[in-house]
Formats: sequence, structure tokens, C-alpha cells
Amino acid sequence: MEMKKRALVSVSDKTGVVEFCKELVACGFEIISTGGTAKALKAAGLEVIGISEITGFPECLDGRVKTLHPNVHAGLLAMRSNAEHMAQLKKLNINTIDVVCVNLYPFKATLAKGADFAECVENIDIGGPTMIRAAAKNYQDVAVIVDPKDYEKVIGELKEGGVTLETKKYLQYKVFAHTAVYDSLISNYLASQLGITFPDEVTFAYEKAQDMRYGENPQQQAVFYNEQFIREGSLSSAKQLWGKELSYNNINDANGALELLKEFGNVPAVVACKHANPCGVGTGNTVFEAYMRAYESDPVSVFGGILAINGTVDEATAAEINKIFIEIVMAPAYTEKALEILEQKKNIRLLQIENISARRESSAFDMKKVYGGLLVQQYDESLIRGEDSKLFTHRAEIGTVTLSSGKVRTEYGLGVVTDRAPSKEEIDALLFNWKVVKHTKSNAIVIGKAGRTTGIGMGQTNRIWAAQQAIAHAGAEAKGSVMASDAFFPFPDCVEECVKAGITAIIQPGGSIQDKASVDACNAAGIAMVFAGDRHFKH
Repeated sequence: MEMKKRALVSVSDKTGVVEFCKELVACGFEIISTGGTAKALKAAGLEVIGISEITGFPECLDGRVKTLHPNVHAGLLAMRSNAEHMAQLKKLNINTIDVVCVNLYPFKATLAKGADFAECVENIDIGGPTMIRAAAKNYQDVAVIVDPKDYEKVIGELKEGGVTLETKKYLQYKVFAHTAVYDSLISNYLASQLGITFPDEVTFAYEKAQDMRYGENPQQQAVFYNEQFIREGSLSSAKQLWGKELSYNNINDANGALELLKEFGNVPAVVACKHANPCGVGTGNTVFEAYMRAYESDPVSVFGGILAINGTVDEATAAEINKIFIEIVMAPAYTEKALEILEQKKNIRLLQIENISARRESSAFDMKKVYGGLLVQQYDESLIRGEDSKLFTHRAEIGTVTLSSGKVRTEYGLGVVTDRAPSKEEIDALLFNWKVVKHTKSNAIVIGKAGRTTGIGMGQTNRIWAAQQAIAHAGAEAKGSVMASDAFFPFPDCVEECVKAGITAIIQPGGSIQDKASVDACNAAGIAMVFAGDRHFKH
């Protein structure tokens, strides 16, 4: 028998498929197709060979079985250079298939719309992955297309005499990348349905968002990938309104600002960040007031920094921002006048992130790559053990600390551990700065007042240095501020620095065997101290 040029086409994404098949026909191909694709091609006036004509068997089980047949897979897997293979095809009266155009059941789209378990399972493709994997295995003889963006390239090469081996290898790679992502979505979904948080084997699916000009340094290549299904309130959903392309460091630093901004919900807030660390944070009754508080927290460090804002940037705020150099502004919205003002500077980048304060998806993980492995953990979603700020208003007996009542408690909880309880204003300041220290690189100390930071110390190899750094940055503003520490005080030296600086209240997790020494130092100076129970290391 004489082998005919044939293409098998069966797609869920029908973008450009009619035009592609018309070009295939013009190149001398017969078109084999199935189900809805066959109907669409016939409606466009194309002659189509139904899959049942190839298999000699009707599609059955509601379309679950149609392409799983030797007449299809022998035509895909037969090596044209193998005389025995070709002789077997002729003996069995099976024609080769030279082009395969298949994309899979829309499992991702089914998940995204929140379908129930039965519908999701029904959208797991079986025949499609089998066909494209078979075709990709026999790459030297079969061109397999899973992405409509490759139609033009394939047709162009066919018109020039045939698809090149280089292109076939590229198409082969795309098949296995495509099925790997497809299978990872399925396996992760099924794990979530079983309540399995950390499977023994796992694959995370990402898609390229953009190539970076370079990485952390100019000699490093880099790329930004979007995580599947994680969009709302994230940088992957950002719309760039102005400015040059974001760099690797821009995205990393901007994420640090965005993570902290989410702690403030809908309260007008502005976070200024440098190198993924906060350098000034403010809240207020308006975005303008919040910005001024953030800026005044550290006017030196904010220069060249990144601003995350959870409200509309107005004309007055834009005018203040434009007085200094800012790398990036992120906000859910800008007024027209604000954009006119900010766009006067060519080097600023303006990002719009709708619903910027949206909380993280429960399926999201905090991941850090190490050489030879991957660290995966849940995000630190807690703020204070028990999440009840009312507990600040009563005294609790904590750990080894003996209060004036003489009572001792062996568990760590939340409460006031000093003889003096914090005032309402101090409580507000403690809560505010506790949110900030949670997102500051450890060892971290943040001092501030209600609604604004006054000094931040971060990334030090011991806590006293972080405290001294924060106090030095605050200068005269340290007096009357409160202090937040991301972990316990191993010694009373941080309290002693607070006494010298005029700091009035401290929040820390508690948990050191030396807690009593720090509490005693606070009592001697009249400083209120609160134990939160949770620590917030950020490395």
C-alpha cells in the first residue's frame, strides 16, 4: 500500500485550528479528526476522516474511548527508517500519521472555575496524552503540536519541503513539558482532595511570565515564572502602567513590600521597602497621611526604594512621591492626575494590582531553593497566638517569669508580664510594629509609634546589634516609641538599650530561659512588656 500524508487533529483549544488545517490540506495532507474538532472542521468546508474510519471501531463510553487503538498508535510509533516496521504496517493495512495536532482536555480551566470533583476527574484526558507522547517518542518521523503558537512555524517549514529535525526536537520537548505540567495539576489537586499537604513526591507547575534582563547580578541569567492559580493580589497579576521592564531584584524587593502591606487589610497603609526589607511603614486616615508617615520614618533609606500602597494614589500623594527617586509604586488604582505627575519621571515603574490586600490562597506555599533541594513550608499566617488583641489588656503568668502575684505558669501564652500594663496607645503601637517586624529579616527589631515606624534594625547576627541599629535610625524619635522583636531576648541587654533610648513598651515572643532577667529590667525602668507567644523569624 502507498502511504498517504496524514495529520491527526483533535483539540480542546480551537484557536487557529481551521486555518492550520486548511494549510495542511494545501500541503497535501489528509485530516483525521474526532468529536467537536471534526465538526468544526467540516463546518469550515474541510474534508475530514473520522477517527472511526481509521480504527474500524465506533467512539464509545461517551467519547472516553476513540483514539486508543493500534491503527492510530502504530501509525504514530512506526519508525520510517525501520524496514520491518514499515512492512508490518503494510501487512496490517495501517497508514502512517505524520503530523499530530492535539491539546488536552481543559483540566486547568475546569479547576479554575471551581468545578466539583466529578467534573474535574471527567476532564482528565487519557487518549490525548497517550497520542502526543507516542508522537513525541517518534519525533524524527512525526511533528507533534500542542501549542497553537507553533502552527505558523510548522506550516512554514512544510511549505519549504518538510519540518526540520531541529523543530521536531523542539516540539518533542514541548510535549513532555506540557504533559508534566498537566499531570502535576492533576496530582496536586488529588492530593488536596485527600488533605495531603506535603506529598512524598511533588511537582509544582509554573508558566513563564517574562525573561529578565539579568538576575541578581548582571552575570546571572534569570526569568520570572507565574505560579498556576496564584494571581489575585500578587505580582503575577500586576499590570504595568509606566516605566521600563522590571528586573529580578525589582520583583524580589516588591514582593517583600507586598507581603507586609497585606497585614493592614483595608486600613490606608504605605510600605516603603529596600532590598525586601521595610524601611518605613505608615498607616493613617488617608493614603496621603499614610505615605507621609512612611516617608518620615526614614527619609534617607526610602530614596530609591519601593512603595506598596493599598489605596488609590491621588494627586497630593503623587506630588510628594515625585519629590524623591522611587523605583516602583504598587497600588490598586491611580487618579488620572496622579498618573500625569508620576509619569513625569522616566525611571519610575508604576504597577496596578487590583485587590492588592487580598489574602494568600490556602494552597500557596513559601518555598526556598537550596543547592540540591527545596525547602517548602506553609506561609506564616499568624500574628499573635490566639489572634485576640484583647488579651493585651490583662495579665498572664508566663513561663519561668514569676509575677508579683507569685504565680508561675509553664506554658507560654499572650499577656502582660510586667507590673505595668501598656496603655491603649501603647497597645496600638505594639500591634502595629509587631506586624512590621514579622516581615523584617531576622534578627529584627522594629521601634515605632501607633501608625508609623521610627527605626528598623534587620539582618544582624545578634539581637543587640539589631536593637542598636533601630534606635540609631530613630534618633530623637526613639523616645516614646515601643519596640517589637521577632524572637525572644536571650539577655536583658536589649531592655537596657530601651531604657537609655526612652522606649516605653516592648512586645516579644517570650520563651528564653532568661525571660525573668528581661522582665525584671523592664519593671525596674517602668517599661511594659508583652509576650506574644509566636515568633516570626524571616530569613
